[in-house]
Amino acid sequence: FITLSEDKIKQSWYSNDSQGIILFLEPTDEFFDYESPKEDNISFKTILPYLKPHKSKIYWMCLLLLLGTITTLIFPILTQKLIDEGVTKKNLNVITYILLGQLAFFFGNIIFEVIRNWITLTVGTKINIQILSDFLKKLLKLPIKFFDSKLKGDFNQRIIDHDKIEIFLTSQSLPIIFSVVTFSVFFGILWFYSFQILLVYIILTAFSIGWSLIWMRKRKILDYIRFQQRSENQESIYEMINGVSEMKLNDFEDYKRNEWEKIQDKLYKINMRILKLDQIQLSGFEFFNQLKNIVVTFLAAYFVIKGNMTIGALLSVSYIIGQMNSPINQLVTFFRSLQDAKLSLSRLNEVQNHPEEEKTEHLPLMHERYTHQNSIEKGIYFKNVSYQYEGPQSPFVLKDISLFIPEGKVTAIVGASGSGKTTLMKMLLKFYEPISGNIFYNHHDINDISPSDLRKNSGVVMQEGFIFSDTIERNIATSEENIDYEKLEKAMITANIKSFVDSLPLSLKTKIGSAGNGLSGGQKQRILIARAVYKNPHFILFDEATSALDAENEKIIHNNLQSFFKGKTVIIVAHRLSTVKNADQIIVLKNGEIIESGKHHELVEKKTDYFNLVRNQLELGN
Repeated sequence: FITLSEDKIKQSWYSNDSQGIILFLEPTDEFFDYESPKEDNISFKTILPYLKPHKSKIYWMCLLLLLGTITTLIFPILTQKLIDEGVTKKNLNVITYILLGQLAFFFGNIIFEVIRNWITLTVGTKINIQILSDFLKKLLKLPIKFFDSKLKGDFNQRIIDHDKIEIFLTSQSLPIIFSVVTFSVFFGILWFYSFQILLVYIILTAFSIGWSLIWMRKRKILDYIRFQQRSENQESIYEMINGVSEMKLNDFEDYKRNEWEKIQDKLYKINMRILKLDQIQLSGFEFFNQLKNIVVTFLAAYFVIKGNMTIGALLSVSYIIGQMNSPINQLVTFFRSLQDAKLSLSRLNEVQNHPEEEKTEHLPLMHERYTHQNSIEKGIYFKNVSYQYEGPQSPFVLKDISLFIPEGKVTAIVGASGSGKTTLMKMLLKFYEPISGNIFYNHHDINDISPSDLRKNSGVVMQEGFIFSDTIERNIATSEENIDYEKLEKAMITANIKSFVDSLPLSLKTKIGSAGNGLSGGQKQRILIARAVYKNPHFILFDEATSALDAENEKIIHNNLQSFFKGKTVIIVAHRLSTVKNADQIIVLKNGEIIESGKHHELVEKKTDYFNLVRNQLELGN
C-alpha cells in the first residue's frame, strides 16, 4: 500500500499545474459500524403454539396476577386510613387492625409471588427447551452446503444466544402483564386523588420512556456486531482445543493465542460501546424518573399546604407513585429484553426459514417406481454434470461429467488430489447438487429421490469420517436402538477390529473419546468400515477408507470385503493400486474431467495418465 497525506497530494497536484478534480472521501465513525441489519418481521406468533400445552398453568398464573394486584391495590387505601383514622384520631384499635391487615396481605403477596415465579420458570424453561429442540431438529435437516458456509462457532453462539429467549419468557413476558395491570389500577387511583399530579407524571414518564427507546436501534446494531465477534471467539477456542497437537508440533501456540487475544480486544471494545450506550440510556431514564418524583412530591406537598390534600393522602400518593414507577422500570427492561429475544429469535428463524433438503415429493430409493427397470441396465448415470462451489468466480470442481456406474459392480475413481473425486462422491449422496446436468438412479432423477432414504441405503466411509464420544458398539451400530450383536460381530470381523475390541476391559462397552481420541488412525478407519458393513446397504461408497491402515491390515480387510461386496454397487475412491486394481471399472479424473476409463490392464496398456499414476506409486514403493 502507498500512503500519502492529504497535504502531500495537494502539493503534488498544485506544483505540477495539473487540472482536474480531486475527490476526497473521508469515512465517518458510522462507516466503521456494522451494516445495519435488515428489518425482519419477526413475530412471537411462532411461540404461541408452544404455549398451548401449558394452558392450565397460564390460567393459574393469570389468577395469581389478579390476586396479587388486588392485594397491592389495598395497601395505599390502608395507609391513608392508618394516618387519617388511626394516627390523627389517636385510635390504637384502628392502627392495630390496619397493621395486622397489612401484614396478612403482605404474607399473601409473598405466597402468590412464590407460586407465580415457580409457574413462570417451569413454563418458560419447558418452552425454551422445546424451541431449542425444534431448532436442532431443523438444523439437522438442512443440506450440507449450509454448514459449509458457516463457522462452527456461529452455531454454538446461536444456541448460547438462545438463552435470551428463556430470560424473556421466564423473567419478562408474564411479569409484564402483572406490571401493566398494576400500573393501570394505580393510574386510576392517582386520577382519583389528583388529575394535575397524574398529568405531570404522564408527561415526565413519556420523556423517560422516549429517551430509552431512541437508543434501541443503535443497540440492535451493536448486538449484531457482538454476536459476530462472539462467534469468532467460539471458533477460535474450538480450533485451539481441537488443533492443540498441530499447534505444538508446528510451534505456533503463541500465534493462535495472540489471535484469540485480538478477538478478545475486539469484544472488549464492542462491550465498552454497549456499556456506554447502556449508561447513556439508563442515565437519561433515571434523570427523568427522579425529576418526575421530585416534581410530583413538590405538587403533593403544595396541595397539602393549601389544604387540598390530607397528609394520609400525601403518603398514599407517594406509595402509588412508587408502585407505578416499578412497572415503568419493568417496561423499559421489557423492551430491552424483547429486543434481545427478537434478535435471538431472528437468528433461529434464519435456520428455520432455510429450505430443507428433504422434499414432500421425494420418494424412497427402493420405491417400486425405481426398482422395476427390467428392460433397462440398472445403475447410476451422470449426464453432463458440472459443479462449482458458491461464488461466480470459483473454478469448476467437476466439468461436464458423463459416466455410468453399473449396479452390483465395483467402480474405482482415481486421480490426483483436487481432481474432484470426493466432490463426485458427495454428489451421489445428495450433499451437493449439480450446477448443471443430471444424476440418475436407474434412469430416475436423483432430485426425485429422498436424500435420507438414499443415505439409509448407503454405507459410507469418508476421509473425514467422525467418531462419536460413545461406546464402540454405538459407534458401529449408530442407526439402531436395538443392536443386532450377531450382525455387529460379523461387521467387526470384516473390518478386522474384533481382536482389538475383545482385548479391551469393557470390550464393546468401552467409551471412546470425542472425535476418536485415544484411537490410532487405523483403528478409527476400521470402526468406520465396520459401521458401513453393519448397515449392510445396497450402495457402498469408500473415500480413502484404508489410507491409514498398514499393508497387513489392508490386505485382510480387502479380502474380507470381497464377499461383502457381492451384489452391491460399490464406489471406491483411492490412490493405492492394491485397492483399485481389481475393480470392474476404473474412472480417472484430472482437473474435474474424466480422461480415462476401463479395467486395470486396459488402462495400463494405454500408458497414459493411469499408467503414470501406477508407475509413480510403484517407484515410491521401491
